[in-house]
Amino acid sequence: MRIVGIREVAVPVRSQLRNSSFDFSEMTTSVVAVITDAERGGRPVVGYAFNSTGRYACGAQMRSRFIPRILGADPDTLLSAAGDNLDPERILSTMMQREKSGGHSERSIAIGTIEVAVWDAVAKIEDRPLHRVLAERYGGMPSEKVFCYVGGGWYAPGQTIRDLQDEMRRHLQAGYTMVKMKIGGLPLDEDVRRVEAVLEVVGSGSRLAVDANAKFERSAAFAYAKALSPFGLRWFEEPCDPLDFALLAEIAGSYHPPLATGENLFSTQDVRNLACFGGLRPDRDIIQIDPPQAYGIGPYARTLALLEREGWNRKSLFPHGGNQMSLNVAAGFGLGGAESYPGVFGEFGGFADDARLEDG
Repeated sequence: MRIVGIREVAVPVRSQLRNSSFDFSEMTTSVVAVITDAERGGRPVVGYAFNSTGRYACGAQMRSRFIPRILGADPDTLLSAAGDNLDPERILSTMMQREKSGGHSERSIAIGTIEVAVWDAVAKIEDRPLHRVLAERYGGMPSEKVFCYVGGGWYAPGQTIRDLQDEMRRHLQAGYTMVKMKIGGLPLDEDVRRVEAVLEVVGSGSRLAVDANAKFERSAAFAYAKALSPFGLRWFEEPCDPLDFALLAEIAGSYHPPLATGENLFSTQDVRNLACFGGLRPDRDIIQIDPPQAYGIGPYARTLALLEREGWNRKSLFPHGGNQMSLNVAAGFGLGGAESYPGVFGEFGGFADDARLEDG
């Protein structure tokens, strides 16, 4: 058994939606195919992944360093001890050869996307759903149902408050019980009116989260925290720069409802610093690492183990990215839930109404 090829293509997202900080009109994503000589149903097994949402395609690093390292390695060194499947950990180690410590995001997304595609191939070779493979490998109990919330409420050209309310009604009618919306892209008073309008639809702050996408400096972060606090929201996401742990700790010290962050951290070391210095409270706050952007599923397992040692419950983790990759991670590790992007980002967001984890 061996990997016979790895292909990457950059695909444009082509969306006019925006959050507080940027729009997606130029956004691309890398789609990766790991091709093996194993067969299932008479066809070669191919593992697929893409580099999630919010970071541009990273094929240059893949083609110049990581793909050649894998294809140039002795195929036997990339296999499990039994020799009957690929070994994601060995393949990860091969990609990390001759890499300097630190500077994680320069390589973590390219490596993580390939690593997740390898896991997809592993599950297909075993002819089992990925979430069950992960549960078995990492000693968990697989979840056959995963709580999903909608990552919606984007800013869109010409959008009115009624449009925003209609969007949230559609999500509730589709069966979702929690939604998230963007803040920080308009003046504070206008954003508060948007939040109040959505609360009229969803009925309770516990069914609504807001996401500032790391927009705020100190004064704006505290102004929004003060304005949002009475609503009792499910969480207030990324109120400041993801690496400003000191400011995040200040916000956590004065904002009682839950906070959420983590999608823009790219290594276990980053998350360790968040847990140690970010002031987050394991009894209520949420951590949202994006597996393919943070070296992949194996490193995600190590990050999870670190957080558990720091007193975090798995139900406080919601992997970022409304896609099948994060859905399977949430199910395989028994996490709190997953995000969904219905009707957003084309093929790269949302789940079909009849989607099943059993579909592998």
